[in-house]
Amino acid sequence: MALLLSAFDHRLALAQTATRRQQQQGAAQVDRTRLEVIEDLSESLANALLELSVATRDRDFERTAEFLPARLTAGKFPARPLPVKPSVKWIGTRAWTVDAPGQTADAQRVNVSARNGSPKATADGVVDAVAVVNAASASAVAPALSVVGKEDFLRDWTQFLAHFSEIEDSRFKVKDATFDEDAKAVLGAEVPTAVPGARGQARIAFYVIGRNRDGQREWARGVTNVVVRAGENGRWQFEQFALASLDSLVALTDLFSEVAVPAGVANSIPAYGTQGNGGFVWHGAAAADFNRDGWLDLFVTSAKKNFLYLNDGKGKFRDAGEETGASLLATGTSPLVLDYDNDGDSDVFISAVGQQILLENRLAPDGRLEFQDASSESGIGATSGIGFSAVAGDVNNDGFLDIYVASYNRYGQVTPDSWFRATNGTPDLLFINQGNGTFREEAAKWGVADSRWGYAAEFADVNGDGKIDLYVANDFGEKAMYINRGDKFVDEARERGVLDPGNGMGVSFGDYNNDGLLDLHATNMSSTAGNRILSRLFPNSSAKDNVLKKLAAGNNLYENLGGGKFKDVTAEVGGFSGGWAWGGGFIDFDNDGWEDIFTPNGFISGKSMKDT
Repeated sequence: MALLLSAFDHRLALAQTATRRQQQQGAAQVDRTRLEVIEDLSESLANALLELSVATRDRDFERTAEFLPARLTAGKFPARPLPVKPSVKWIGTRAWTVDAPGQTADAQRVNVSARNGSPKATADGVVDAVAVVNAASASAVAPALSVVGKEDFLRDWTQFLAHFSEIEDSRFKVKDATFDEDAKAVLGAEVPTAVPGARGQARIAFYVIGRNRDGQREWARGVTNVVVRAGENGRWQFEQFALASLDSLVALTDLFSEVAVPAGVANSIPAYGTQGNGGFVWHGAAAADFNRDGWLDLFVTSAKKNFLYLNDGKGKFRDAGEETGASLLATGTSPLVLDYDNDGDSDVFISAVGQQILLENRLAPDGRLEFQDASSESGIGATSGIGFSAVAGDVNNDGFLDIYVASYNRYGQVTPDSWFRATNGTPDLLFINQGNGTFREEAAKWGVADSRWGYAAEFADVNGDGKIDLYVANDFGEKAMYINRGDKFVDEARERGVLDPGNGMGVSFGDYNNDGLLDLHATNMSSTAGNRILSRLFPNSSAKDNVLKKLAAGNNLYENLGGGKFKDVTAEVGGFSGGWAWGGGFIDFDNDGWEDIFTPNGFISGKSMKDT
């Protein structure tokens, strides 16, 4: 899948593709050789900042000091938090200020001048002009830049981090960068490496997430314009650090806490690539009341077996996989709960690489919770695929649930024939329920044997005609909006305004604006490195008119205008960068009647995080 490319390989592939398409899409003319050097330098800086991220998270100030020269041009870091102001529902904001005797917060301003995205110092090391810190409408900002010692800067940074009683994560990201003409990268290096003395300017976004000293969850986020130089110690060092913005979001109420261990559902697996975890597929979970006691239970797949966690109604679960037979039966990628035989209990379909799996819950007919493998007798097991997920719906309105499987391909063994219009995935599957406990695979007959590397799908009646339609998120192919015509589906994604070439990882329907119409959220990958490269190649284009920028842009939100027509409102409602995004979608987090959006993300990471 797209995610299995290393960041470096994906960056090169994107650059090569982009270069080939320069003339067609009006790209700026670039020196290919110099572009690759600049990207090697940018990636080298990005990798170094990941190490700084770890040092910040661990409060390793000795290691942090390696990124600072003996003296640098910087302002006093605003390490004193101002009071939290309520902002949106259960979220507050706070600004930060410096401890400046004799000055009020209102009097403290950032004296920062930016030229080509980075500040310029005068001969005496002081930077002129004005840029105001974005501090959630507060007026707290940083003082003028001047030459300071490493120890002084590090003291302010240490004081800033002391505000957090616990740091869960920290990250520094290169948003854009330029380098001096004589800056060079080490040719043929295994990982991008700068030649000592290489110098450049960059805009860096950073954040620190954790709990503050009042026990509240807090996300401090900032942007800084820096001048960097590759030091003899192998580190990129900040010669200049000009803060452009800094504020915090503060959770006034804790909505969620991680309770997997005390709840009894924690499970550890070997690190990816080690013995016991070398596959290219992932696994999932589904919730349902399997024993009909009024409490939601969990069915979880894994590389080796299934888990069935039964809810005791007191906040704890126990694994009943063995006693119910669930852990002894075949497992796969993603479980789907449905009552396929209409007997009133919850059965489980499991998409899989190879034969698909159907497990029948015998609670209704036998009076006890037990699962039996019905794959063969139902006809489900007769069809193979690279099933990554599945969804159920009654496509022919006969009162029985049918099953659609998003089928991928063996990435790593098979290369997509296009980054955004691939057709060499395996065909998606549609199992039509015959009403007698058996199914027929009829994807081709219904026009939905999509082979664009399917990842996720969802049924919904988008046009209000009483027939469920189907939206399919493809990884390397454009997404599909299949409109149900009664005896077949017709792809009308373009006509309905939801044709999306992003690397699709999830789909969800929900009514985000409470107008009674189902809106659509599509989960896509986004890439900081990709956006950085494409901004150099296509400085005057956007994700709306450049497919390559769309591939790096992230999630989409489509508003239903009625009659099954949609409008892309992503830009006006908010940015939805998802990183290495998966699944997710609509959920009302705080029970206020308005649908929120959740996007889980993340991928394989080594100790240095350089392979993400």
